[in-house]
Amino acid sequence: MSALYIDADACPVKAEAERVASRHGIRMYLVSNGGLRLSQNPLVEVVIVPDGPDVADMWIADRAGPGDVVVTGDIPLAARCVEAGARVLKHNGEALTGANVREALAMRDLMTDLRAADPFRQGGGKGFTKADRSRFLEALERELRAAARG
Repeated sequence: MSALYIDADACPVKAEAERVASRHGIRMYLVSNGGLRLSQNPLVEVVIVPDGPDVADMWIADRAGPGDVVVTGDIPLAARCVEAGARVLKHNGEALTGANVREALAMRDLMTDLRAADPFRQGGGKGFTKADRSRFLEALERELRAAARG
C-alpha cells in the first residue's frame, strides 16, 4: 500500500493533502521538527523528528519508495525520493521526475551561489496563489491514482 509523505515545515497544502489522502484511504505522514497540531484523522500520523539540519528530510528519504508520493519544496530531498522510485510533487503541483529533478537541483545550486555572492540580494520569490493550490490538488489526485496503479 502506498503512503503520502509531507515535508510539513512551511508546507502550505497540509490540509488539502489530508483531504485527498483520506478520500483515497492512504496513510499520510506529516514530518516536521515541531509546531504541528495533531490530527484526529486515523490515517494521518504526525512525526516529530529531533532538531537538526535535514532530519525531517532524512526521515522521509529513508522510507519513501515505489508507490509512495512525497510533497516537498526541498529539491535535494525530492532528488533522493525520485531516485528511490517515489513520485514527488512541489507545493504548487509541479511534478519532479527523473527527467527534470537534476535540472531543478542545478538551478537550486546556482541560485544558492548567486545569493552567496550578493549578500544584498533579497530572496522572496512569488507568493503562493489560489491557482497554485488548485494545481496542487489536481496533481496530487493524479499522482495518487498513478501510484495506486503501480
